[in-house]
Amino acid sequence: MERSLGPETLKSQCSANCPPGYRKVPQNGAPSCCYDCVSCSEGEVSNLTDLENCVICPDYKWPNHGKTLCLEKPHEFLSYEGDPLTLIFNVITLVLFLISLSMLGIFISFRDTPVVKANNRNLSFLLLVSIKLSFLSVFLFLGRPVDITCMLRQTSFGITFSTSVSCILAKTIMVCVAFKASKPGSSWRKWMGPKVANYIAFVCSVIQIVISVIWLVISPPFAEENIHSEPGIIIIQCNEGSVVAFYIVLSYMGLLASVSFIVAFLARTLPDSFNEAKYITFSMLLFCSVWITMIPAYLSTKGKYMVAVEIFAIISSSCGLLFCIFLPKCYIILLKPEINTKQYLLGNKQKITESL
Repeated sequence: MERSLGPETLKSQCSANCPPGYRKVPQNGAPSCCYDCVSCSEGEVSNLTDLENCVICPDYKWPNHGKTLCLEKPHEFLSYEGDPLTLIFNVITLVLFLISLSMLGIFISFRDTPVVKANNRNLSFLLLVSIKLSFLSVFLFLGRPVDITCMLRQTSFGITFSTSVSCILAKTIMVCVAFKASKPGSSWRKWMGPKVANYIAFVCSVIQIVISVIWLVISPPFAEENIHSEPGIIIIQCNEGSVVAFYIVLSYMGLLASVSFIVAFLARTLPDSFNEAKYITFSMLLFCSVWITMIPAYLSTKGKYMVAVEIFAIISSSCGLLFCIFLPKCYIILLKPEINTKQYLLGNKQKITESL
């Protein structure tokens, strides 16, 4: 409020000046010089004194701490530069890959021993290779997403895991067939060849490959900048393209895992010569548990932590398959060679046959 007294002008100010980062809000029923200073709302700035309105920052910018300037939003993803999560996943994945590579080397070196030859040696090799590729698929989830890595992420993960579970399903079915065929005069003997198991694994894997190819042709995943999920951050993420296709891939993998678990669970009480079903049961129980708990965790997180949840599920379930199925066999090969003999297995089979 100003009032003139001769050559001098008196100024009356009810409220202090509003600094940058604030805006003036008039007080009800008070003179115009009386107002409150209110901080700019989220996403707004003011860079002058006593502004009545704040200015909204552009979509790709965000206010600084004092709300006086719009700054470029930081980009969020699992970066190779200074992100501890990325470093942890890199180290864990590399170590597990080397372990799986070592186990494959052991199996190749002792490929003619009974433990390796039992229940389809070729499927064991394929399963180990699939687990190795599952570990390697983790690297597609690290670093800044681009279109090609987005397309390879879910499809490679889905195909490698489906191949792994298909091998396990085939091995589990052959455990049951082997037990049935051990009975005198059994008609199951005609199904004992490795061709049956190879055919089961091949067909189950090809179905997932076909689903993935259709997904890539019709609506492939792509990289995008998400500016709305988290205020003040631009999330560099992969858009799945077709959410339906993504869940079909997961559902088919879940179907294979469920069937494998059920068959292995029913076969878990078979005699010792066929006790691989016990290890398969435990591995598939762990596999299913990881992915069942992963889905709600995946849907409830955002940004790089959503990707981290999926990576954790991939690593955990791959470890379950690797250690539950192959570690006991490696233990026998390296530390118990006296039971890795044809005579030992034939002796057990003779005991089983006599008990039937």
